[in-house]
Amino acid sequence: MSEWGTDMQIGHAMTLALARSFLAALADSAGTVQGSSAYEQVLLELDRIHNDDVPAIGGVELLSSADLLYAGATSAIEDLAGHGVDELHLELILAMLDDARALDRC
Repeated sequence: MSEWGTDMQIGHAMTLALARSFLAALADSAGTVQGSSAYEQVLLELDRIHNDDVPAIGGVELLSSADLLYAGATSAIEDLAGHGVDELHLELILAMLDDARALDRC
């Protein structure tokens, strides 16, 4: 059960799973340990705002380009606003994602 008092709708679950998959791929492909850890922190925060009631990370083949993974993660996170996720939380997660990207590029 989610913080909204009902089971998560399929569109929300799919968007969240996509965001989680992009974040996991970014963490796995990060060029630095600090970058990988920072991406994992973004993933943990995304899970936290969903009360850890989250779908499994999909086994889909994702793009290998860090820029495309970042764009996909950003888009999926922004799309969560359409599913009732608090926009302030999402803005904070996007800021964390930007910080993770900067760390990974150092």
